Amino acid sequence: MNNSFQAAIDRGDFLITAEVSPPKGTDVTTMLSHAQSLRGRVHAINITDSSRAVLGMSPLAAAYLLQSQTGVEAIYQLACRDRNRIALQGDLLGAHALGLRSVLALTGDPVKAGDHPQARSVFDYEAVRLLQLIRKLNQGKDANDRDLPQGGTCLLAGAAVDPQSPSWSGLKARFQRKLDSGAQFFQSQLITDFDRFAKFMDEIASLGNKPVLAGIFLLKSAKNAVFINKYVPGVNIPDRIIDRLASAPDPLDMGITIAAEQIRQAQSLCQGVHIMAIKAEHLIPQILDRSGILDCKGKVINDHSWD
Repeated sequence: MNNSFQAAIDRGDFLITAEVSPPKGTDVTTMLSHAQSLRGRVHAINITDSSRAVLGMSPLAAAYLLQSQTGVEAIYQLACRDRNRIALQGDLLGAHALGLRSVLALTGDPVKAGDHPQARSVFDYEAVRLLQLIRKLNQGKDANDRDLPQGGTCLLAGAAVDPQSPSWSGLKARFQRKLDSGAQFFQSQLITDFDRFAKFMDEIASLGNKPVLAGIFLLKSAKNAVFINKYVPGVNIPDRIIDRLASAPDPLDMGITIAAEQIRQAQSLCQGVHIMAIKAEHLIPQILDRSGILDCKGKVINDHSWD
């Protein structure tokens, strides 16, 4: 299968991806419905790997089902938390064989944050070493630099980045290590401080010449925003946004408006957005409508009546 996401990167398109969680069970109907509603609206759908260490269907299986049954390209997340290097390689080989071509390499959230806190973490690798592993597999080698007799992979490797990290030097060093290890695109954590994000793009991301997708998060209410500030490390949703949500007659509708505004801000700063609407994926088309982006080619409405 050709990688249309890679082609969009090469063309310099404004990239649009959205996050969809696999089911906590075996019924994929809702997941596929969300994907179908985004067909033609996004370049790819990012399938999470037990995000926040909460059980979900295998992202490998979910990504394959989504891509094969809806025709929307899947970006398959792979976290090191639950797998050693043997399992990581096996999953990556399987992903290629199933026609998946884009993978987001993650270290993974700690198990104590999730719904199985007694589980044993693996962390044989972390994200940088996983990126290095993907590069080896793409070269037809395994983790021990031995040839893969039945052929290597052709995978587009992406990485996560947190532009709002409190350590600027640590952020720069980690970003550079991921670049040097083969990351071809970056997906950011949720952005709330666009001034700091602009500084990150100018001073750090510009050195790599790889696309960065700004994380856009749907806030459902002021209570939701306060909860995220309290429990999600490194996030500081400003009071002005919380106040807008608190004073709105319909907080969820205000959250959609704020997310749409942030997409428009991102358009002048980076090469794409990654939209996260946890347990509200059905609202992503509304966010895109209100942002003015009509389709994954970046066509924009010149109507700012929603501002």
